[in-house]
Amino acid sequence: MKNKFEKSLHDFIPNYPSKGNKDTYIVKSGKRLKHIKTELTSTNIIKVLENIHDPEIPVNIYDLGLIYDIKLLSNNNVQIKMSLTSPGCPVAGEMPKEVADKISELNNVGEVEVELIWDPPWTIDRMSDDARLALDIG
Repeated sequence: MKNKFEKSLHDFIPNYPSKGNKDTYIVKSGKRLKHIKTELTSTNIIKVLENIHDPEIPVNIYDLGLIYDIKLLSNNNVQIKMSLTSPGCPVAGEMPKEVADKISELNNVGEVEVELIWDPPWTIDRMSDDARLALDIG
C-alpha cells in the first residue's frame, strides 16, 4: 500500500516513477546548442522565474522560494531544481514544464532541464521578504 505522500505524487504527476525507480521527476525543453552567440546569465533566468506565479498564491515562484538551484552549463544549457509548496499541489505536473518551456524561450538558451525535488521540503522560511510582505506574513 502506498503512503499518503506517494499517492499524492502519483495522482498529480503523470508518469511519476514508482518506488523502485530513481524517484525523480524531470522535465526538459529546448534543444542543445552547438554554437552560442551570447553567454546566458542567471539574471536572465531569474527574470523569467519572477514572471511565473503559483496559481493559488499571488507571488512569483522565485520569491516563494520554490527554486532551489539554478546551474548554467556549457553551451547555455540550464539545470534547475525546484520544489512546490506541497506534494499535493494541483499544479505539480504542470509547473516544472511551464518553468522549462518559458526559460527555453529566452534567446540563446540551450536545453533546459527542471527537476522537481521534495528534499528538503519547502517551508515559508524559503520565502523572500517581498513575498512575506505581499502575503502579510511576519
